[in-house]
Amino acid sequence: MGKKKRTHAQYADDDGPMNHRLGVHDMSVDSGPLHAHDQSRTNLERHSNHTRPANDADVDSWTVVGRGGKKLKTNNYPALVYSDLHKQSSCIRIGDLQNLVLFCIANGTTPQHISVRHHFGVKKVVVLFVPGLERGMFDGNVPIDSTEDAQQGLELGKGADRSTEKMISDNSVPRSVAVQQANGASHTSASPDEFSPVRLAADNLPNPLKPLAACFEHLWPVKAQGDDKFAKVYSPLHAMLNSQIPKSQEQKDAERVRKGAKPVASSQWQNTRTPVKDFILSKDELQDHDYVLHPVYFNLESQAAAELKRRADAKQTSSSGWIDANIVDLGAGDVPDQEVEQGSLTAGRTVLAMDCEMCKVEGGDAALTRISLVGWDGEVVMDELVKPEKPIVDYLTPFSGITAEKLDPVTTTLADVQKRLLDILTPRTILVGHSLDSDLAALKLTHPFIIDTSVLYQHPRGPPLKSSLKWLAQKYLHREIQKGHGSLGHDSVEDSRACLDLVKMKCEKGPEWGNSATNGETIFKRLSRTPRAGSSLAADAGQGKTGAIIDHGAPEKNFGQMATFSIGCNTDADVVDGIKRAVLGDPDGAVIPDGGVDFTWARMRELEACRRWSNNHRYDIIRMEDSSTTEPSPSELAAAVASTVSHICSVRASLPPCTLFVVYTGTGDPRELARLQQMQRTFKQEYKVKKWDQLSVRWTDTEEQAMKRACRKARQGLGFVTIT
Repeated sequence: MGKKKRTHAQYADDDGPMNHRLGVHDMSVDSGPLHAHDQSRTNLERHSNHTRPANDADVDSWTVVGRGGKKLKTNNYPALVYSDLHKQSSCIRIGDLQNLVLFCIANGTTPQHISVRHHFGVKKVVVLFVPGLERGMFDGNVPIDSTEDAQQGLELGKGADRSTEKMISDNSVPRSVAVQQANGASHTSASPDEFSPVRLAADNLPNPLKPLAACFEHLWPVKAQGDDKFAKVYSPLHAMLNSQIPKSQEQKDAERVRKGAKPVASSQWQNTRTPVKDFILSKDELQDHDYVLHPVYFNLESQAAAELKRRADAKQTSSSGWIDANIVDLGAGDVPDQEVEQGSLTAGRTVLAMDCEMCKVEGGDAALTRISLVGWDGEVVMDELVKPEKPIVDYLTPFSGITAEKLDPVTTTLADVQKRLLDILTPRTILVGHSLDSDLAALKLTHPFIIDTSVLYQHPRGPPLKSSLKWLAQKYLHREIQKGHGSLGHDSVEDSRACLDLVKMKCEKGPEWGNSATNGETIFKRLSRTPRAGSSLAADAGQGKTGAIIDHGAPEKNFGQMATFSIGCNTDADVVDGIKRAVLGDPDGAVIPDGGVDFTWARMRELEACRRWSNNHRYDIIRMEDSSTTEPSPSELAAAVASTVSHICSVRASLPPCTLFVVYTGTGDPRELARLQQMQRTFKQEYKVKKWDQLSVRWTDTEEQAMKRACRKARQGLGFVTIT
């Protein structure tokens, strides 16, 4: 018996195809009032509580023909859509939030973790970085409220069955282990529910966090960029504000067949000629990369005495064969302007590229076997084989190219080489090399003016990783070096010239060459290339979209250079005012035109300061020198959280309609990771010069695994998204 045909009215009364069938009737990310003309829309397109404009000039409507020929009125108001039936295969990252931003206002690729209905209707984007908020505040593991109901918290990272959450909070069992115990599984793989967003409910939140439930519907687990293997957490600031340059199909096809390092993208690069002296490593940078410092860096007697004692303990003084270049003042290397030729990259300095080859001698130490020096013009200044004092146990021929036959007739000693170097190295001499700390250690020499290409060209994944010289030469110089690696060994003259050419290229291209700017671009530059048709500031048809950065201190020094406007602040309240000013513009249009900018990035820091988190933003490595700092009291923390949440809500209330508002925390608590990283650095320094029973700290597999766990915890951030 055939089924009865449905009438046109029955089709028209449907909320939408497949919605009830899939059970997605209550799965929107944002909610809000429905207008009379869109009552027939499904709950997937509910919006925030922000009042819409009286007329729909900014939110164009169009008419579609439904089933049966009936015309339906549909509103193109943008909306975020998420289905609980969709299980995330992995945790979303900060890059996914950036992708959402670019999709809405810069023609980016479609995000995979969430759907955006009518994304062309998004007029502005505000991204707020709030370090200090973490998951434990929402699930009760970090107490910020004394009320019993608030301590229950949200059940993060689980779907309908939350039975393991109590096990986690009561026994401090890692989530993966709790899931394993609850399910009886023999593995520790994460459940897909851990990656899903959690609906915010004010009744389940501590009092300081309750206002967030009125601003956002979901809390998203967001994983910070990093490397668990090396216990590294990358900068959440760079992860949001640096984007990849879009590639053409031809470029993608070429990369599929290319071998080795990919050539750097330089088609849109603008050269900034920079004197070579600007790339000399500072004292802090030399210390960070394990260089033995020249005495000229220690002016105070107390500092000089402490450093002398440290060097004596490490056997790095003259009694152990070490020498220091004849330089008594850092200012002695400065060249008067009248002696510098206009436009000169060397700025009157003598630049020498150095590379050394070593072998292994009795006792396991590395000893010098060859030294090469190359001048700025590429000519060889010095190329000597050196015979070590101790018997050689391994020539390391596959890497050094040194054999017994080559060293047998050699009579030059390390002392002879040191004497020549003291004559060559002057206060105006700059030494260039790749990981030059090992070469200078083999020479037992200190020099204050160093340029290290392993530091100059950052590893794509950031410090402490360093790119090999072979890879850098292939990527930036399009040159193949060290072809004898693993068989005939390296050529130190060839390596020296490669280092020199990398430095010359840096001088010609500018300080940002070889860093993230050559592999990508800032989000502000990406916006400037995006046509402004339909944006809030409809000026010239060919003008790109505008952006602003609001941060504590002086943001114009970093990413603010690329932003259209930058606003420095002293407090989080100033940040709120700065966001309002950037989004809406100055009333008189004095600095920021009326109507504001298209993209705003801002950061609040008072909660981070209250929790005594510390970041070294120069290297984007989470570090903390004072590991004794503790968590503030629950009352202090509650006050700081309440203040921060109040500021977030103030920003949310001030945004105009059709604004995408993104809040992300960047990382979780980094302090345990910082403590273990400092412990590992201390161990590595002492292990070189002390016996095992003399070490102040010991690093075993237990500490290694603890640091990896701390890294995974530090990478656990949060995110909130809504459209006003």
